Amino acid sequence: METTLRNESLEIQGMTCTACAAASERAVRKLSGIESATVNFATERLAVRYDPALVRLSAIKEAIEKAGYHALSPDAGLGADAHQAHKERETKTLWVKFILSAIFSLPLFYIAMGAMLGWPMPAAFMPMDYPLRYALLQLCLVLPVIGFGYRFYIVGFRAIWKRSPNMDSLIAMGTTAAFAYSLFSVSRILGGHFMAVEELYFETVGVIITLILLGKSLESLSKGKTSLAIKKLMGLAPKSATVLVDGVERTLPIAEVEPGDVIVVRPGEKIPVDGVIISGQSAIDESMLTGESLPVDKGPGDAVVGASLNAYGSFNFRATRVGSETALARIIKLVEDAQGSKAPIARLADRVSAYFVPIVFLIALLSAAAWFLAGQGLVLALTVFVAVLTIACPCALGLATPTAIMVGTGKGAQLGVLVKSGQALENARRVNMMVFDKTGTITTGKPALTDLLPASGRDRGTLLSLAASAELLSEHPLAKAVVDAFKAEHDGASPPRPDSFEAQPGRGIRARLADADILLGNKAFMEDAGINVAEGNQAAGALAEEGKTAIYVAQDGAYAGLLALADVVKESSPRAIAALKAMGIQTIMLTGDSARTAASIAASVGIDRVLGEVLPHEKAAEVKKLQAQGRIVAMVGDGINDAPALAQADLGIAIGTGTDVAMESADIVLMKGELTEAVNALRLSRAVIRAIKQNLFWAFGFNVLGIPVAAGLLKLFGGPLLNPMLAAAAMSLSSVAVLTNALRLRNFKGIRRME
Repeated sequence: METTLRNESLEIQGMTCTACAAASERAVRKLSGIESATVNFATERLAVRYDPALVRLSAIKEAIEKAGYHALSPDAGLGADAHQAHKERETKTLWVKFILSAIFSLPLFYIAMGAMLGWPMPAAFMPMDYPLRYALLQLCLVLPVIGFGYRFYIVGFRAIWKRSPNMDSLIAMGTTAAFAYSLFSVSRILGGHFMAVEELYFETVGVIITLILLGKSLESLSKGKTSLAIKKLMGLAPKSATVLVDGVERTLPIAEVEPGDVIVVRPGEKIPVDGVIISGQSAIDESMLTGESLPVDKGPGDAVVGASLNAYGSFNFRATRVGSETALARIIKLVEDAQGSKAPIARLADRVSAYFVPIVFLIALLSAAAWFLAGQGLVLALTVFVAVLTIACPCALGLATPTAIMVGTGKGAQLGVLVKSGQALENARRVNMMVFDKTGTITTGKPALTDLLPASGRDRGTLLSLAASAELLSEHPLAKAVVDAFKAEHDGASPPRPDSFEAQPGRGIRARLADADILLGNKAFMEDAGINVAEGNQAAGALAEEGKTAIYVAQDGAYAGLLALADVVKESSPRAIAALKAMGIQTIMLTGDSARTAASIAASVGIDRVLGEVLPHEKAAEVKKLQAQGRIVAMVGDGINDAPALAQADLGIAIGTGTDVAMESADIVLMKGELTEAVNALRLSRAVIRAIKQNLFWAFGFNVLGIPVAAGLLKLFGGPLLNPMLAAAAMSLSSVAVLTNALRLRNFKGIRRME
């Protein structure tokens, strides 16, 4: 009998870096019956596909536990709200630890540096006068800091024991070496060797732990928001529905709605589930799903989608898809799948540390052993051992990435680019294809009056006045655009109010102004009213080719002219597309709009390719196809319908003026909603990653040059032995170089919206 493979998702707790995620993956993949296993460090989830006939879920959990992490089974997992609360508590705890650590490490740093630099010091703790008292004060200040950072030692040494060292391993080994040598110096002071007071490195331990706690706090703050996109999507659906039961309206919870139920929807209400209209007409705002700004006119036989908004008009519809089968539920599932399948990007420091830590430790042991066996004594051997570990202490290595990211993201915020993580910056650097939604991204997302074509013998101003007066009482977005155009030309004054008004959804409006009958609508509406619109047909066809909506206007039974409305292109869009092309990035428009309209907009801004008439649930699949061709894809969008594609893309970029769900699903948010900010995001990412690589070069460069000296290379040829204090100074110098290099990012200049 053929066995069905099973898909499961486990929450993994206790991971501190991408090396931890890799270790968890390796532990699970070693089991028989595992087809695939992917750990997403950002969401702290394991997506595993396995054969239940060969391996049980309990065995998978046990493998994760043995690797040093904790796995929560699906039935014991946290809900969206509880998970969010858990992450907020975790972030708050880290911030508290950082603040308390800083309270102790700052005076520790002052006391240690003040003695060397001649800063004002309490007479009772002068190192040369009271060396033991001075040393014990530093010890008392550093012990609480070590307590606040105890997890680094537990995780770091456990990772070494599991033969998968990570950044925590470097922190644990480096600070332990400095602390151990400082304790050794304290013991020498107790033995009467008072000059050992110059060989205390407690402040090194305190400062490193405090800085790393700051970095972990910032990382946790970013990771804690991963569940908000799903939570906000779920919040879009209404909680109840008005169902006709035996001809009587009853309000039922959404969970009790069944396929075949007849549901009543009134103006301003959200549509509870997917279905088909059986009676009534209305215009429905589906922007939450399609991203299109204009309400869609619907009547009997037309499909409606759950969570969309009924603009005006009442109707009854028959439910066809409920629960997990609705379009909104499928979008939620797509976002979850895309987020879970996104492979974590291991930081360069984590990859190198797997080799760096054991090599440094081995060099320290061999060097110390060699000098001891050469008859140089235990003290010299210990000095060499600690000097090697101290000069290899990961202070600069720990600062290399977070300092560049902190400066870079701060600069990005000044330019209107909100970068959510260092991983987003790394992904942005590699992008070679950018996919754009149309409405609200390339265009403004709001209709505007673009053309005003009066009939022969009529003037433009009169045509606009007639149309604006007729539309004044309408709630339709197109009507608002006409009225706004009138106000713009008349210093904010409103058009004359009509004496009567009647709207026919999907066709047009009829109004009476003074003694004139005014009609506005489509060609069929005019012809049914007996209006000859032949004069405007050719112009209407040309406008339609440009992706514009043409509206005929008639006065007292005679054709008066033609209006054209469209979702207009943002001023910054053509400039941004040109800048992206100059960077070698291919551009594609991906939209649910008609191919003709999409092609017109794309041509006006210079986009390379157009994928039009793409349904909401197909957008993520289209992005996946592009990725399968070897492209590194960035997706730019603003609507809920874009959320799955934003999550699927290698880099999701959301327009800040769009929906909250799109912004939560994305890696980068363009706060001002201009595409020039997307260009700035890519340029900034390249500058930041370049700075990180330079920082890592400096961090490792100092170590590579310093380790042989610390091991006694100079002494071997008659030179001096490197004192651990000088090793610490060299380490500090590397940190200064790293920090200075990162601060250069403050001079980054982005492209402006218009020049």
